[in-house]
Amino acid sequence: MPLYTNLDGTTPDKRLGDLLKWQLARIRDKKWRNSDRFVTPRRDNDGSSLTDPSAHLTWIGHASFVKRLAGKLVATDPILVPRIGTIKRHTAPGVATEDLPPIDVVTISHTHYDHLDVASLKALGRAPTYVVPRDCGEILHEAGLPNVVELGWFETFTTGALKITLVPAQHWSMRLPWDRNRRLWGGFVYEAPEGTSYHAGDTAFSERVFCAIGERFPKIDYALLPIGAYDPVWFMQEQHMGPEEAGRAWELLGAGHLVAMHWGTFKLTDEPLGEPPERMRAWWRGRGHAEDRLWILDIGETRALGPKISRGA
Repeated sequence: MPLYTNLDGTTPDKRLGDLLKWQLARIRDKKWRNSDRFVTPRRDNDGSSLTDPSAHLTWIGHASFVKRLAGKLVATDPILVPRIGTIKRHTAPGVATEDLPPIDVVTISHTHYDHLDVASLKALGRAPTYVVPRDCGEILHEAGLPNVVELGWFETFTTGALKITLVPAQHWSMRLPWDRNRRLWGGFVYEAPEGTSYHAGDTAFSERVFCAIGERFPKIDYALLPIGAYDPVWFMQEQHMGPEEAGRAWELLGAGHLVAMHWGTFKLTDEPLGEPPERMRAWWRGRGHAEDRLWILDIGETRALGPKISRGA
């Protein structure tokens, strides 16, 4: 397998020693907030809203969404299990696995366990087409999933009237110690008659990355951007964004709406669970952006993807 890097030729250089430094700091500073009692807002959803033939979007939690575009039901980075390794899910999936309608397409941004969970994919079954970055398909084939499409950056898969393009992200990949950065990572742009949406996967802030995506896709209606898992900044800033950086990314993209994700589901880092949306809203107000262009969904909430709107900051 090749060794992949970001657009700027870098990869995060954090190693075991840095991880130990972070964990020791948690103990010393009591930063691991087990007393965090924030409850992520959640709406009951029996899956019936997902059968609507019109375009819509449902937050399942973390980076997992189900959306209908061009008549296809698409799942992004589906994580449907109660825990990832030792990290317990704080809020149940927005739609229970057994209530999900048949999925047509699954996109997976990279191989980190909180974005690619084999048990969740097996639950979705063999019928969907799984669209993944280069060299990630082997994991799915080993799980018995036959319909796998691998893409490089700016390569496109088309099904019916839906075009799905893998785009760069400022991140890295590792599933086992010996496959570090041996499998590509990225985000996805979905072009449909109802409009264009973008799912960033996991990414740090990179002006180069977001400008490149915005130049290729100048009419993004909905940008699904991560706003959590940023503390401590010295450890996380090369791989994750905070809320303010997500806002800057949205401005660079010139997108219509910012849809917040990657918060409130798993406690991966040190910030309080409820802090990312508070900071996101504060930044948004401070910049004077229209309130209706920031979507911070409840888990399980379904929203219609309406007509195209004017874009830009």
